[in-house]
Amino acid sequence: MSRRYLHEHTTTTAADAFADAEVAVLPTGSVEQHGPALPLGTDLLAARAVAETVADRPDAVLLPAIPVGVSAHHRQFDGTLWTDPETFERYVADIVASVADHGVRKAVVVNGHGGNDDALRRAARGLRDEEVAFAAPWNWWSNLDALVEEELDTSLGHADEVETSMMLAVAGDLVREAALEDAEERGADSWGESVRGASVGFDAIDFTESGAVGRPTEGSAAVGERLLDHASDDLAALVEWLAEQDAESLWPRGHK
Repeated sequence: MSRRYLHEHTTTTAADAFADAEVAVLPTGSVEQHGPALPLGTDLLAARAVAETVADRPDAVLLPAIPVGVSAHHRQFDGTLWTDPETFERYVADIVASVADHGVRKAVVVNGHGGNDDALRRAARGLRDEEVAFAAPWNWWSNLDALVEEELDTSLGHADEVETSMMLAVAGDLVREAALEDAEERGADSWGESVRGASVGFDAIDFTESGAVGRPTEGSAAVGERLLDHASDDLAALVEWLAEQDAESLWPRGHK
Protein backbone atom coordinates (compact mmCIF):
# COMPACT_ATOMS: atom_id res chain seq x y z
CA MET A 1 0.00 0.00 0.00
CA SER A 2 1.26 3.46 -0.91
CA ARG A 3 1.39 5.68 2.18
CA ARG A 4 0.65 9.18 0.98
CA TYR A 5 -1.02 10.78 3.99
CA LEU A 6 0.40 10.71 7.49
CA HIS A 7 -2.65 8.83 8.78
CA GLU A 8 -1.84 5.98 6.41
CA HIS A 9 1.51 5.40 8.11
CA THR A 10 2.28 3.34 11.18
CA THR A 11 4.19 5.03 13.98
CA THR A 12 7.32 3.25 12.73
CA THR A 13 7.04 4.38 9.12
CA ALA A 14 5.99 7.85 10.27
CA ALA A 15 9.29 8.14 12.10
CA ASP A 16 11.08 7.47 8.81
CA ALA A 17 8.92 10.03 7.00
CA PHE A 18 9.59 12.70 9.63
CA ALA A 19 13.30 11.99 9.51
CA ASP A 20 13.43 13.00 5.84
CA ALA A 21 10.75 15.71 5.78
CA GLU A 22 11.41 19.43 5.93
CA VAL A 23 7.89 20.69 5.25
CA ALA A 24 4.46 19.57 6.44
CA VAL A 25 1.63 20.06 3.94
CA LEU A 26 -1.81 20.59 5.46
CA PRO A 27 -4.90 20.82 3.20
CA THR A 28 -7.79 22.91 4.53
CA GLY A 29 -11.17 23.51 2.94
CA SER A 30 -14.84 23.65 3.80
CA VAL A 31 -18.06 21.70 3.66
CA GLU A 32 -20.47 24.33 2.39
CA GLN A 33 -22.96 24.98 -0.35
CA HIS A 34 -21.61 25.33 -3.86
CA GLY A 35 -24.96 25.66 -5.56
CA PRO A 36 -27.09 22.84 -6.96
CA ALA A 37 -24.36 21.46 -9.23
CA LEU A 38 -21.11 21.24 -7.27
CA PRO A 39 -20.45 19.10 -4.17
CA LEU A 40 -20.47 20.56 -0.69
CA GLY A 41 -16.83 19.54 -0.37
CA THR A 42 -15.64 21.50 -3.41
CA ASP A 43 -13.10 23.56 -1.44
CA LEU A 44 -11.84 20.51 0.44
CA LEU A 45 -11.58 18.36 -2.69
CA ALA A 46 -9.68 21.03 -4.63
CA ALA A 47 -7.20 21.69 -1.82
CA ARG A 48 -6.65 17.99 -1.29
CA ALA A 49 -6.10 17.32 -4.99
CA VAL A 50 -3.43 20.02 -5.21
CA ALA A 51 -1.77 18.95 -1.95
CA GLU A 52 -1.56 15.34 -3.09
CA THR A 53 0.64 16.33 -6.01
CA VAL A 54 3.59 16.80 -3.61
CA ALA A 55 2.88 13.67 -1.55
CA ASP A 56 5.74 11.72 -3.08
CA ARG A 57 8.39 14.33 -2.28
CA PRO A 58 10.80 13.02 0.37
CA ASP A 59 11.09 16.52 1.85
CA ALA A 60 7.33 16.81 2.47
CA VAL A 61 4.89 15.02 4.74
CA LEU A 62 1.21 15.20 3.79
CA LEU A 63 -1.14 15.68 6.74
CA PRO A 64 -4.82 14.69 6.91
CA ALA A 65 -7.07 17.38 5.47
CA ILE A 66 -9.20 19.61 7.71
CA PRO A 67 -12.65 19.43 6.08
CA VAL A 68 -14.76 22.03 7.92
CA GLY A 69 -13.86 25.71 7.90
CA VAL A 70 -15.20 29.21 8.50
CA SER A 71 -18.44 29.06 6.52
CA ALA A 72 -21.24 30.57 8.60
CA HIS A 73 -22.02 32.98 5.75
CA HIS A 74 -23.39 29.97 3.81
CA ARG A 75 -25.44 28.59 6.71
CA GLN A 76 -28.86 29.15 5.12
CA PHE A 77 -28.09 26.53 2.47
CA ASP A 78 -28.65 22.86 3.30
CA GLY A 79 -25.59 20.79 4.10
CA THR A 80 -23.28 23.64 5.08
CA LEU A 81 -21.11 23.00 8.13
CA TRP A 82 -19.06 25.65 9.91
CA THR A 83 -16.92 26.44 12.89
CA ASP A 84 -16.10 29.80 14.38
CA PRO A 85 -12.87 31.49 13.28
CA GLU A 86 -11.16 31.24 16.67
CA THR A 87 -11.81 27.49 16.92
CA PHE A 88 -10.50 26.95 13.41
CA GLU A 89 -7.43 29.09 14.12
CA ARG A 90 -6.58 27.15 17.28
CA TYR A 91 -7.18 23.78 15.63
CA VAL A 92 -4.86 24.53 12.72
CA ALA A 93 -2.22 25.92 15.07
CA ASP A 94 -2.41 22.82 17.27
CA ILE A 95 -1.93 20.49 14.31
CA VAL A 96 1.08 22.42 13.00
CA ALA A 97 2.53 22.58 16.52
CA SER A 98 2.16 18.84 16.97
CA VAL A 99 4.07 18.20 13.74
CA ALA A 100 6.73 20.66 14.89
CA ASP A 101 7.09 18.58 18.04
CA HIS A 102 8.12 15.71 15.77
CA GLY A 103 10.83 17.90 14.25
CA VAL A 104 9.09 19.33 11.15
CA ARG A 105 8.87 23.04 11.94
CA LYS A 106 7.94 24.38 8.51
CA ALA A 107 4.53 23.97 6.89
CA VAL A 108 2.42 24.99 3.93
CA VAL A 109 -1.32 25.19 4.53
CA VAL A 110 -2.92 24.40 1.16
CA ASN A 111 -6.23 26.21 1.50
CA GLY A 112 -9.31 25.88 -0.67
CA HIS A 113 -11.71 28.28 1.06
CA GLY A 114 -11.34 32.05 1.17
CA GLY A 115 -13.36 32.26 4.38
CA ASN A 116 -10.47 30.56 6.18
CA ASP A 117 -7.92 33.21 5.21
CA ASP A 118 -8.00 35.48 8.25
CA ALA A 119 -7.92 32.62 10.74
CA LEU A 120 -5.03 30.97 8.91
CA ARG A 121 -3.02 34.19 8.94
CA ARG A 122 -3.57 34.58 12.67
CA ALA A 123 -2.58 30.97 13.31
CA ALA A 124 0.57 31.38 11.23
CA ARG A 125 1.52 34.61 12.97
CA GLY A 126 1.04 33.11 16.41
CA LEU A 127 3.14 30.04 15.60
CA ARG A 128 5.90 32.25 14.24
CA ASP A 129 5.82 34.73 17.11
CA GLU A 130 6.24 31.88 19.57
CA GLU A 131 8.96 30.32 17.37
CA VAL A 132 7.02 27.06 17.29
CA ALA A 133 6.78 26.71 13.53
CA PHE A 134 6.72 28.72 10.33
CA ALA A 135 3.48 28.07 8.45
CA ALA A 136 2.76 29.62 5.06
CA PRO A 137 -0.99 29.89 4.29
CA TRP A 138 -1.45 29.41 0.53
CA ASN A 139 -4.65 29.39 -1.51
CA TRP A 140 -4.35 27.02 -4.46
CA TRP A 141 -5.62 29.71 -6.87
CA SER A 142 -3.50 32.55 -5.49
CA ASN A 143 -1.02 32.64 -8.38
CA LEU A 144 -3.45 31.75 -11.17
CA ASP A 145 -5.05 35.11 -11.98
CA ALA A 146 -3.42 35.35 -15.42
CA LEU A 147 -4.33 31.77 -16.31
CA VAL A 148 -7.94 32.19 -15.15
CA GLU A 149 -8.22 35.41 -17.16
CA GLU A 150 -6.72 33.74 -20.23
CA GLU A 151 -8.80 30.58 -20.07
CA LEU A 152 -12.11 31.85 -18.71
CA ASP A 153 -12.02 35.66 -19.00
CA THR A 154 -12.99 36.05 -15.35
CA SER A 155 -11.74 36.11 -11.78
CA LEU A 156 -12.61 33.67 -9.02
CA GLY A 157 -16.23 33.70 -7.81
CA HIS A 158 -18.04 30.93 -5.97
CA ALA A 159 -19.29 27.71 -7.53
CA ASP A 160 -18.37 29.49 -10.76
CA GLU A 161 -16.60 28.42 -13.94
CA VAL A 162 -13.27 28.21 -12.11
CA GLU A 163 -14.47 25.89 -9.37
CA THR A 164 -16.66 23.97 -11.80
CA SER A 165 -13.62 23.37 -14.02
CA MET A 166 -11.58 22.18 -11.05
CA MET A 167 -14.31 19.81 -9.89
CA LEU A 168 -14.82 18.40 -13.37
CA ALA A 169 -11.09 17.62 -13.40
CA VAL A 170 -10.67 16.14 -9.92
CA ALA A 171 -14.15 14.90 -8.89
CA GLY A 172 -16.24 14.82 -12.04
CA ASP A 173 -18.52 12.08 -10.73
CA LEU A 174 -19.74 14.46 -8.00
CA VAL A 175 -20.75 17.27 -10.39
CA ARG A 176 -24.43 17.46 -11.37
CA GLU A 177 -23.83 18.90 -14.82
CA ALA A 178 -27.57 19.06 -15.58
CA ALA A 179 -27.91 21.60 -12.74
CA LEU A 180 -25.22 23.99 -13.95
CA GLU A 181 -27.64 26.09 -15.97
CA ASP A 182 -30.00 26.51 -13.01
CA ALA A 183 -27.05 27.44 -10.78
CA GLU A 184 -26.09 30.21 -13.20
CA GLU A 185 -29.59 31.51 -13.87
CA ARG A 186 -30.40 31.89 -10.19
CA GLY A 187 -26.91 32.96 -9.22
CA ALA A 188 -25.13 36.30 -9.07
CA ASP A 189 -22.64 37.98 -11.38
CA SER A 190 -20.33 39.07 -8.57
CA TRP A 191 -19.78 38.41 -4.88
CA GLY A 192 -21.56 40.59 -2.34
CA GLU A 193 -23.93 43.52 -2.36
CA SER A 194 -23.10 47.12 -1.60
CA VAL A 195 -24.84 50.47 -1.33
CA ARG A 196 -22.68 53.58 -1.87
CA GLY A 197 -19.61 51.53 -1.02
CA ALA A 198 -21.06 49.97 2.13
CA SER A 199 -21.24 46.17 2.15
CA VAL A 200 -24.81 45.13 2.96
CA GLY A 201 -24.61 41.50 1.84
CA PHE A 202 -23.41 39.59 4.89
CA ASP A 203 -24.48 36.10 3.83
CA ALA A 204 -24.41 34.43 0.43
CA ILE A 205 -28.20 34.14 0.41
CA ASP A 206 -28.38 37.96 0.44
CA PHE A 207 -27.19 38.15 -3.17
CA THR A 208 -27.44 34.70 -4.78
CA GLU A 209 -30.53 32.49 -4.76
CA SER A 210 -28.75 29.40 -6.07
CA GLY A 211 -25.56 29.92 -4.09
CA ALA A 212 -23.44 30.32 -7.21
CA VAL A 213 -21.55 33.45 -8.23
CA GLY A 214 -20.27 33.49 -11.80
CA ARG A 215 -20.85 31.43 -14.94
CA PRO A 216 -20.55 27.76 -14.00
CA THR A 217 -21.85 26.60 -17.41
CA GLU A 218 -18.57 27.77 -18.93
CA GLY A 219 -16.42 25.43 -16.86
CA SER A 220 -14.64 22.48 -18.43
CA ALA A 221 -12.51 19.54 -17.33
CA ALA A 222 -9.77 20.59 -19.74
CA VAL A 223 -9.44 23.98 -18.08
CA GLY A 224 -9.57 22.29 -14.69
CA GLU A 225 -6.61 20.11 -15.62
CA ARG A 226 -4.61 23.20 -16.57
CA LEU A 227 -5.53 24.89 -13.30
CA LEU A 228 -4.45 21.81 -11.38
CA ASP A 229 -1.17 21.56 -13.28
CA HIS A 230 -0.25 25.19 -12.68
CA ALA A 231 -1.30 25.12 -9.02
CA SER A 232 0.76 21.95 -8.55
CA ASP A 233 3.82 23.62 -10.05
CA ASP A 234 3.37 26.58 -7.72
CA LEU A 235 3.01 24.35 -4.67
CA ALA A 236 6.10 22.31 -5.58
CA ALA A 237 8.12 25.50 -5.94
CA LEU A 238 6.81 26.83 -2.62
CA VAL A 239 7.64 23.60 -0.79
CA GLU A 240 11.09 23.53 -2.35
CA TRP A 241 11.75 27.13 -1.32
CA LEU A 242 10.56 26.55 2.23
CA ALA A 243 12.54 23.32 2.56
CA GLU A 244 15.72 25.22 1.74
CA GLN A 245 15.17 27.92 4.38
CA ASP A 246 17.01 27.76 7.67
CA ALA A 247 14.37 27.79 10.39
CA GLU A 248 16.16 30.47 12.39
CA SER A 249 15.94 32.88 9.45
CA LEU A 250 12.14 32.55 9.43
CA TRP A 251 11.52 33.87 12.95
CA PRO A 252 10.52 37.53 13.48
CA ARG A 253 13.45 39.93 13.21
CA GLY A 254 14.45 41.38 16.55
CA HIS A 255 12.19 38.91 18.38
CA LYS A 256 13.22 38.25 21.99
